[in-house]
Amino acid sequence: MHPVHPSGNHAPMTRLIVTFFLLFAALPAAAQPLCLMVAEAETGRVLIEDGRCDTRVTPASTFKLAPAVIGFDTGLLQDADRPLMTWQPGEPDWGGAAWQSDVTPASWMRDSVVWYSQRLARALGTDRFAGAVRAFDYGNADVSGDPGYDNGLERAWIASSLAISPREQVDFLHRLLTRQLPAAPSAQARAEALATRHAVAGWTFAGKTGGAYPRRADRSFDYARGWGWYVGWAERDGQRLIVVRLAQDTERLPGSPGRRSRDALFADWPQIARRL
Repeated sequence: MHPVHPSGNHAPMTRLIVTFFLLFAALPAAAQPLCLMVAEAETGRVLIEDGRCDTRVTPASTFKLAPAVIGFDTGLLQDADRPLMTWQPGEPDWGGAAWQSDVTPASWMRDSVVWYSQRLARALGTDRFAGAVRAFDYGNADVSGDPGYDNGLERAWIASSLAISPREQVDFLHRLLTRQLPAAPSAQARAEALATRHAVAGWTFAGKTGGAYPRRADRSFDYARGWGWYVGWAERDGQRLIVVRLAQDTERLPGSPGRRSRDALFADWPQIARRL
């Protein structure tokens, strides 16, 4: 995949620079944009690339798209409503009431329910889970977890060992949407269908947010440096585009970094679409 560069005269370059600043205007002042990529879903050809798009960070909840494919492929997931699982005391509950009740595959994806992901990973077991992630060539494919804590099945994808770059996110989505992952096409289709939909300026977006905080040396979280992802695809009039955006906070802010990054993307989308 190759980025599209502006032509040699100065006017296109000036427009590109101006658009870049407009592009991130909707982000809070304390959030630093790291990368925006837009690519053709069918070919993977990059149409827009702004920022540092090869740096790997935690995928956080954007990773859910991968275990969704694995879950459908192995039979752990049956459809959008099955299996229904119920939260148990001691499991992660910081997502509020939506986490502390019955959860289906559809609500797991919509509400980013961590304990549902953990149960799927444990049901697969360490070897099958690690093997599937490697087979998907997902980022660095390291699901070992925090060194010395043997917690890969609980949090490898949350500010831990697993890391992925925006460019690798684009590649993963391209392979998912064109059914090139090493899984049954039907499993990939059902995972795709779980992605949350939004209507944005005449386009239909489908995708996943993700937010997480870096760990300090003492294992506390740095809540002023949260990463915020949106990974997904946008469709209109037969055109389908992969869209990936990553930002990082520079101070502590309210709410989810992933949702703030998604909302900023949606606010900027009319300007971004004019560049296509």
